[in-house]
Formats: sequence, C-alpha cells, structure tokens
Amino acid sequence: MPQKMLKFVDVARDMPQKRAAEERREDFGEIYRQYADEKAKEQASRCSQCGVPYCQTHCPLHNNIPDWLKMTAEDRLEEAYAISQATNTFPEICGRICPQDRLCEGNCVIEQSGHGTVTIGSVEKYITDTAWEKGWVKPIVPAQERDASVGIIGAGPGGLAAADFLRRRGYKVTVYDRYDRSGGLLTYGIPGFKLEKDVVMRRNKQLEEGGVKFVLNCNVGEDITFADLRAKHDAVLIATGVYKSRDLGGPGAGLPGIVKALDYLTVSNKLSFGDSVPEYEDGSLNASGKKVVVIGGGDTAMDCVRTAIRQGATSVKCMYRRDRANMPGSQREVQNAEEEGVSFQWLTAPRGFTGDAAVTGVKAIKMRLGPPDATGRQAPEEIEGSDYTEDADLVIKALGFEPEELPKLWGEDGLEVTRWGTIKADHLTHKTALPGVYAVGDIVRGASLVVWAIRDGREAADAIHAELSGAAAVAAE
Repeated sequence: MPQKMLKFVDVARDMPQKRAAEERREDFGEIYRQYADEKAKEQASRCSQCGVPYCQTHCPLHNNIPDWLKMTAEDRLEEAYAISQATNTFPEICGRICPQDRLCEGNCVIEQSGHGTVTIGSVEKYITDTAWEKGWVKPIVPAQERDASVGIIGAGPGGLAAADFLRRRGYKVTVYDRYDRSGGLLTYGIPGFKLEKDVVMRRNKQLEEGGVKFVLNCNVGEDITFADLRAKHDAVLIATGVYKSRDLGGPGAGLPGIVKALDYLTVSNKLSFGDSVPEYEDGSLNASGKKVVVIGGGDTAMDCVRTAIRQGATSVKCMYRRDRANMPGSQREVQNAEEEGVSFQWLTAPRGFTGDAAVTGVKAIKMRLGPPDATGRQAPEEIEGSDYTEDADLVIKALGFEPEELPKLWGEDGLEVTRWGTIKADHLTHKTALPGVYAVGDIVRGASLVVWAIRDGREAADAIHAELSGAAAVAAE
C-alpha cells in the first residue's frame, strides 16, 4: 500500500478557498468554503505523524489529531469522526472558531521546520460536516436511565458539553438559561461569518431530542432561586460564563452612541434568526452609514469591527493601546478584518469622548511600549502631546468581560469566589465549596476560549457521575 502520510515535503499547505472580501462584506455567511474530498485527503496527508504530537498536547481537549488526520488521508472518514468525537463534544464548532494559530496549528512540528502547518481546523470542520451529511452523528441513546438528576445553569459550551456527557450516561439533565435560545455566546456572541447559526442549532436539537430539557428565558435568582435548584436536583453545575462588560470612563463616557460589544453582537445575531430587534431598527445598535470606532484588541473586538463592515458603516477603525504583535486576538482574524476594510489604530488609547446629544468622537492619545509589567507584557505608556480626536458616530467598547456577583444575585453567601469574582472550584473535579455544586468555564477561569469550557464541562460531568453513581466511594475503599 503506498504511503499516505508525510507528504508535507511535496504538498504545500493550502487552506480552503476564502471568499473575496468584496463578496463577504455583503453577508454574514462563513468566509471559508468547504474542502472538496480530495483536497481534504491531500492536506491531511501532510501530517508527519510525529512521535510526540505537539498539536495534541497543545489542544486543551488533547484531541487525537494525528490519528484522525491519518484516517482522513486514507478515506476512512467515519472512523476519523469517531476519533474526533471521542474527545470533543462539538468538533464542527471548534474547527470553525478555535484559534488554531495559537494552539494545535501553532505548535505543528512541520510548521516549526518551515513547511507550513497542517490545516488541522479546516480538516476537523470537513470531517464533522461530512459526518452530519452522511448520518454518522447518532442521536443520544443512554445505555440505561438513572433516577438522579442534574441541573445546569448556562447553555453555553461548558454547560452543553456537560449535558451531553451526563445524558449519555442516563442522567436526567435540565439546562437553565437566560436567553430564548440555547448556545450562549455560540448563539448570540459569535457572528455568523465565523460560526453559522444552523451549526449551533443542529447540536442543540440533537441534545433536546436525546432527552436534555431546556428551560429558557429563565434568570436564576429571579425566575427560580438557586436554593430551589439545589433542592430540585441531585447536583448543580454552574456554567454561566462572564457577561459583565468592563467599562471605560473619562469625559463623555455616558453619551448615547457608546455601546457595549455584547449588546451590539447580540442584536446582530438576533437579526440572523429573523427576529425583530427594536435597537437595530431605531439605529442605536446599527452601524449603517456611521463612522465606527471599536475599542479593544481581542477576538470580541474583531467580531465587532467585521460586523460593522457588514452593516454598512462608512468607516470602521479599531483602537488598541498596544501594537499588533502584542494584541490578544487571533492574527488570522486581524488579517481577515484588514482585507474587509477595517483600519487598525495601533498604540492608541482613549481618554474620553466628544459630543453633546450623542457621541461625535473619541479623544485619543498615542502610546509607546515601556518595560514589562507584572504579567510580563510591555506596559503601554502615553506619549505626551500626541492627543487627537477620532471622529465617531458609534463607539463600541470591547474591553473584555468580568463575572457577575453571583453570591449576591443568588442570595448564596456560601458560594465562595476569588478576589476577581470568579467562582472557586477544584481544578480537577470542578467542585465548589457547596456540596453537590460544581462550576466550569469562564465563571471559574475568567474570559477564556470555547475549547477550555468544553474541556471543563466534560471533566465536571465525569466528577458528577463518579459522585452520583457511587464510583468515588468504591474507589476510596
């Protein structure tokens, strides 16, 4: 049988075709096209099958990447999907939105040797999309039903990953979420050009058809108390994420036209479902015909600038206080944004805002990078006399997120939190200080990646199963 792998010397790296910037600016469809079968096999065959797979060790889920690349190259796609699904609850989602350039692909051995990384994320997306088309993604059918029930607060990736694992083991699972659709930031935070919504809804439907119950439009602490949830279920998992936006002060900070990134993105995503959204229709969360300034340098900022372009802004500028090399967002996303017409104002920080009835500009100052701070990153310093004003009709604050005060909101003083307001939980079992209560994802880690939330959800599901099934007691004897 001819060698199917190690083709990286002869076969160049080739990403799926990217739609032209002029075309993709006009809609919210995903920008990358699907691999054709032969192209997926070809790109998978570039894997070197190295003895120490750094791609796998640098994936938070430790996905068995070399094996499913080999299966793909050998046209054994159903096996490839089975291997992929074994460690990742939502491979088609991670294949689309994971920052592969910082994780698996960024640590690919052949990338380090100058041959160009294997296109791991695109092959992962291809495998799972094919699995859905071919009917290989099976409904959840537990081997046995259990009497124990688990309540999960939050229908984001961490909560849904735990729900999937627990339901497969036969537990009665109920997911409570404040929104009208499940998915959390997958549904309302990430734009369709990165993650089309039917991809998320398809997984939600699979969970629901498998017996997971969803209680939507439900605010814990208002519609149901945390104490009632604990009394109702044998275990409770907190997977709320972090939704409190970091704010920005300075003169004029309260002017109309200065909005939060999540509010802006949520409205845009609701439109993609065909919802009627008054905040869009009245123009308050609509970039059409406006000069837009987005403040921040993370992936949320990239989502905002690219959304504003699609809404028909006359200009879109991203203001970030450090340089390109030090920004936290994906470099791939920056490149996509630049292609679509976004202008980046590096080493620039806001000091206030101009305007009377509404914002008309951002008072800004130029920065330089000084000595490293406590985190090891070079600290930005203001350059005296470099003040200027950037015209703006809409300013979007994308400065990151902080945890809500859950003990106060839920009336539960025993729920211990860190000095940052995140919930204290064991890093392996995800147990909190409260018996039978677990916590995962951003509400424990702080704002982080979807793939880490999935890992946490799966680990917590294992711990909950061990506790409720009595396996932990048996192991201790």
